[in-house]
Amino acid sequence: MSALPATLPGGDEAFTVLIPARMASSRLPDKPLADIGGLPMVVRVAQRAAHSAASRVVVAADDPRILEACARHGVEAILTRADHASGSDRLAEACTQLGLDDDDIVVNVQGDEPLMDPALIDAVAALLPARPEASMGTAAHALATLADYSNPNVVKVVLDARGLAHYFSRAPIPWARDHAGTAWWQDGAAQAATPGVAALAGFAPLRHVGIYSYRAGFLRQFPTLAPAPTEAVEALEQLRALWHGHRIAVYLAGEAPGPGVDTPQDLERVRALFR
Repeated sequence: MSALPATLPGGDEAFTVLIPARMASSRLPDKPLADIGGLPMVVRVAQRAAHSAASRVVVAADDPRILEACARHGVEAILTRADHASGSDRLAEACTQLGLDDDDIVVNVQGDEPLMDPALIDAVAALLPARPEASMGTAAHALATLADYSNPNVVKVVLDARGLAHYFSRAPIPWARDHAGTAWWQDGAAQAATPGVAALAGFAPLRHVGIYSYRAGFLRQFPTLAPAPTEAVEALEQLRALWHGHRIAVYLAGEAPGPGVDTPQDLERVRALFR
C-alpha cells in the first residue's frame, strides 16, 4: 500500500494482533482451514500480520482443528468459546486469557484477510496512542466507482473534520441530493453546480476497511454495551460504539487493501494470486 506514510503517528507503542477464527461459515464452511498455496488461510493471515510491528500475533479460535493447524506452522493460537455471538466477544475473551492490561493496544485482523498489508496494521495500531479521545481505530479509502458506492455489501463511512467517524452505512453516503445516480465526486460539472464547491476539493465517499484497533479495556467492555438500533438496522457492529458515545478514529489509506475471502469465488481469486 504505497500511500502509507514512512513515519506513523503515535510512535512505536507495542501492540498485539488478534485474529478471530471460527469454523462455521454459511458461504464457505471451514474457512480458516481453506488451502491457499499449501497453507491454511488463517496461517497465511498470521504470517502477514507477523510482518507488522506487532509484538505478538495470536489466533483466537473456536475449534481445536484451528489450533492444530496453527501449531503445525508455528503460529500462536488460543481456544475460545464456540458460542460467541460476534468476533468482538471472541476477542474480549482472548484479551482476558492473554492477561492484557486495559491500556494495551489490540489490532483485530480478520481471519479471512490473507492479503492484509502489514503497514496498514501498523497505521491502525498507531491511531489510538495519537488520538486519546478515541476508543477505537479503523481504516478507509476513497471509493473509485459508482458501483461500489451503490453496493450495500460495501460499507461506507463519513468522517468529521478531525478524522473521526460520523457514521457507517451500507447505503451510499454522503448522499448527493442534486446528483443522484452519478459519480458526483468525479464529475467536475456536478461539483461546479454544488453550493460551497470549494469544500468538495479532493472529497470522495469512503469505503470502510474492516480492520480495528482497541484498547484492551474497551474491548472487554464492548460486549457489555447494549446493542444499538442502528447496529441492528445496518448489521454493522461498530455502530454500537458510536451509539454509546465512543469515538472511532479513521486512518485514510491511499488505496484498497488486497481482497478478503467471503465466498468460494473469492477463495479462487486469492488462490490464483499465490500460484
